[in-house]
Amino acid sequence: MKLIPNTIFARLFALVVMALVVSHVMTFVLLFKFFDRDFPPGPPPHMRAHAGQMAEPDGFMRRPPPPMWEIGGYTFRPLPPGLWIGLIVQFITLTATAWFGARFLARPMQQVAHASAQLAKNLYSVPMKEQGPDEARQTARVFNDMQHKVRGQIEERERFVAAVSHDLRTPLTRMKLRIENLSENYAKQKLRDDIGEMADMLDATLDYLRERVSTEPLQLLDVQSLIEVIAEDAGANGDKVSMSGTAEPLFTRPIALRRCLSNLVENALRYGQEAVITLRDTQETLVIEVQDRGPGIPPDKMAAVFEPFVRLDPSRNKAYGGVGLGLSIAREAAIQCDGRLTLRNAPEGGLIASIAITR
Repeated sequence: MKLIPNTIFARLFALVVMALVVSHVMTFVLLFKFFDRDFPPGPPPHMRAHAGQMAEPDGFMRRPPPPMWEIGGYTFRPLPPGLWIGLIVQFITLTATAWFGARFLARPMQQVAHASAQLAKNLYSVPMKEQGPDEARQTARVFNDMQHKVRGQIEERERFVAAVSHDLRTPLTRMKLRIENLSENYAKQKLRDDIGEMADMLDATLDYLRERVSTEPLQLLDVQSLIEVIAEDAGANGDKVSMSGTAEPLFTRPIALRRCLSNLVENALRYGQEAVITLRDTQETLVIEVQDRGPGIPPDKMAAVFEPFVRLDPSRNKAYGGVGLGLSIAREAAIQCDGRLTLRNAPEGGLIASIAITR
């Protein structure tokens, strides 16, 4: 961990403080060197020696001279306390001013970084406020324009895919009706399977696109109860799903989190015949793990399985169902919940899908 963060604020603040330190050191050296002046021979007339006091030949009562410092062959006299206090107060005041000034200058960049992070999570995030200096206003204006255009492109793509999906459903329906008029044979069942797979691909593609442009608001959710419901529903269908651990409620997107967990449990049941859900809750992060008893995934394929329409052979292919969008949808849903989905192979066998959600 770095002692001083590498940020614009830290750089500006360090530069100003360095300038202050150098200027004060130079001032101190100059004053310290040229402050060597002879003190007057004595006090003013009203401080002349009174009767009974020792007096110098000129009639003045002399004060003892201040201590002298010998440094490098030069004679110096210390600075008065008042000058020290003045330098310290000036240094503290200018340092505080430099801190607030550097923070003020770095704030626009911090706002851009925050807005970019929000845009990566949600295309419908609140636009940046156009405020501050002209450069900050221009940056916010350009950023908001970029967000508007990206959102428009995503919406246009979704409308296009939805239109194509609608158009394809019509011939698929006609094909189903025509197949029923055929006599029962091997080819008829194959045609039914192909049409069903095409319909599933269309539905999964639409779900994937909807997940990427989700606008669901944050809500306080009892995650533990949600997982219990998912496990009970799976058990009612004859599937083997168990859970362990506890979790406190947190603010998240319930529909997105349910879709993410449902896809992970479905994958675990499809490829491993069993799903074990484990909760690990801390003050900063909630970790949800879904483990199966399947063959796992080769390490060099871990990143590829998140890509749309990717299926691994021979352990994960169409014979198990699905169109290769389950993990893609789960990852997008985890991002919507301010979380991160990762995969790893368990030492005892099987695959562990882990969701880490920041509180």
